[in-house]
Amino acid sequence: MSFSQTIHVRTGVPYDVMIQRGILQSCGKQIKNILPKANRCVIVSDSNVAPIYADAVQASLKAAGYEAFINVFPAGEENKRLPSIVGMYEAFTQAELSRSDFAVALGGGVTGDMCGFAAATYLRGIPFVQIPTTVLSQNDSSVGGKTGIDLDCGKNLVGSFHQPCLVLADADTLATLPARYVTDGFGEIIKHGCIKSAELFGLIEEHGTDMQMIEELTARSIAIKAGVVERDEKESGERMLLNFGHTIGHAIEKCACYTGIAHGEAVGIGMLIMARAGEAAGLSNPGTSDRIEAVLKKCGMPTVCEFTPEQLCEAAMLDKKRRGEYMNIVLLREIGNSYVYKIKCAELLDFVRKGMGK
Repeated sequence: MSFSQTIHVRTGVPYDVMIQRGILQSCGKQIKNILPKANRCVIVSDSNVAPIYADAVQASLKAAGYEAFINVFPAGEENKRLPSIVGMYEAFTQAELSRSDFAVALGGGVTGDMCGFAAATYLRGIPFVQIPTTVLSQNDSSVGGKTGIDLDCGKNLVGSFHQPCLVLADADTLATLPARYVTDGFGEIIKHGCIKSAELFGLIEEHGTDMQMIEELTARSIAIKAGVVERDEKESGERMLLNFGHTIGHAIEKCACYTGIAHGEAVGIGMLIMARAGEAAGLSNPGTSDRIEAVLKKCGMPTVCEFTPEQLCEAAMLDKKRRGEYMNIVLLREIGNSYVYKIKCAELLDFVRKGMGK
């Protein structure tokens, strides 16, 4: 029997995450069950994903009785900017969307973040559905309601919390991913294991990126994130744990001008640096970083950072997790056991140096 699981996310506006192969083909029927009064929708997708899946999604939506339009923006993190959002607003206007109509985010994390932000701000908020098509987006960005865009000075600095009304994760869409973006997506699965589940981490240690396991890993990974988001929807406490590896990871992406390194790869290196730094400071159990390094290598992910501690810390100073003279970073006591550590910004450089062996 094929894998099928529905995870209910109990946020202020609750929704389901449905994990099932082939569900993209029946997306119209699934959406009709939760948005029966809507008439129109706009499918937002990028120039890589739209040629593969947009027609099938549009056909399914039309079969369910919706008028469905397609908006395509140029693929790439460098296009996660306000001009792309304006293009979505214009598409919503041309489609004559009302507040009872909806948008569909079809693609990876960039698409989901931007479509969600456009939906959150158009007419002061319309529903949107996530159909993530990458390992990274299925396991992380499609769940939790974080939406936003980048500025020149930093990543995701403009955004809002806007929960989707449904998430449809179809593992069949992963077959068209370049191999690098399969392994990249494991960065977030590994992170969820690091912060909350030694069992999930152990499965990745054993199986690596075996795609026969992807649905089980995705279900476990999403369940972890859903639980955290339910308990802390607006990131005032526990949800900060989901940022493990992200302070340095985002800094790496910024230093690389958002090219040459994928998000999950950067987060993986960020996790490794933080784990090493935690061990050097006596804040993490010895051997924690060795296990992270080994699992990253097993998944074919990079473990070496080409930038200096000084470059990373300069980039990290604009991170959203900074609070005046302090910054919240996430450390591990051990695999599966994480906590938020408050560090003075003036001490971050020395901390990162130790994590990089400098």
